[in-house]
Amino acid sequence: MKSVSAAVSVVILAVTNLQTSAEAFSPSMIPTDAASSCRGCRHPSIPRTELSASPSSPPETIVIGGGRIGSLISTDAKLLGRADPIASSIDPDGSGPIFVATRNDVLPSIVDECPASRRGDLVFLQNGYLDDFLRDKGLTDNTQALLYLSVTAKGVDPVDGITSVDPDGLTAATGVHARAFADRLASLGLKCKVVSAEEYRPAMFEKLIWIATYMLVGTARDCASVGQAGSEHRQLVRDVINELTSAVAAREGIAFSPGTIERLEAYTDVVAGFPCGVKEFEWRNRYFYDLGDDACPTHNGLLRECAERGKLGFELPVVQNSGMSK
Repeated sequence: MKSVSAAVSVVILAVTNLQTSAEAFSPSMIPTDAASSCRGCRHPSIPRTELSASPSSPPETIVIGGGRIGSLISTDAKLLGRADPIASSIDPDGSGPIFVATRNDVLPSIVDECPASRRGDLVFLQNGYLDDFLRDKGLTDNTQALLYLSVTAKGVDPVDGITSVDPDGLTAATGVHARAFADRLASLGLKCKVVSAEEYRPAMFEKLIWIATYMLVGTARDCASVGQAGSEHRQLVRDVINELTSAVAAREGIAFSPGTIERLEAYTDVVAGFPCGVKEFEWRNRYFYDLGDDACPTHNGLLRECAERGKLGFELPVVQNSGMSK
């Protein structure tokens, strides 16, 4: 009976010595002959082991580009400017969104310098047609965002794209980091919808049509701002919008929601002071120009008119009616 009592005491001591906070206990650590070996021992030694889990680093938000948009969204994020090396500034084993707020023409170098393991975290915030570029880089599933907001200068409060037609705003994002981007804008008092890839595509083309139309009409008609282009040349603007939506629908098989013209006109009223200029041709108007004169006669005619008057800072490629340029 004394042996049994001693064994029971050992078990009770073992149980009472267990800690439940950050300690782990395994039955295999108790020798099978604990009772007999500890006969007569008043304070048996019960082995214990501490949890040694090393928590992984929390996700880190990175912003590439310190311009108007990059500076706006860089609160509590690592901001990489022009002089910062991308490859050594991004942890290849890390996680979290990498917002790319740069000009389109530097996108190839940014992708190439980004660690391959983190390229899927790149979030593209650029205006324009990115499909071909993303396809070439194998990044078609990456997060993208359409920014319907205006920041006239670095550090100036942004103007949200909330209109009389769209009180919830037109800014939209899709992809794995879309919610993170929407939350970041929400912290700034700006609206952003998280949408599916299928919903995003017509919205992307609609924004492309807006920037291609108003910038082109404004430049061709010597307008200082998109607001002036819309108010003084409303019918021409509408003609170009209708032409481009029809061309995109035929080429891409996309169905636009009713009210495209009204949505774009309402947004123009919000950012009426934004200056006109045909810029980043390869990423904006080039898509429509390449569709050919049969599909986009008014748009292409205005581009040639601007070229003849020396209003473009680039040479127009030769375009054929087949929809292919060379």
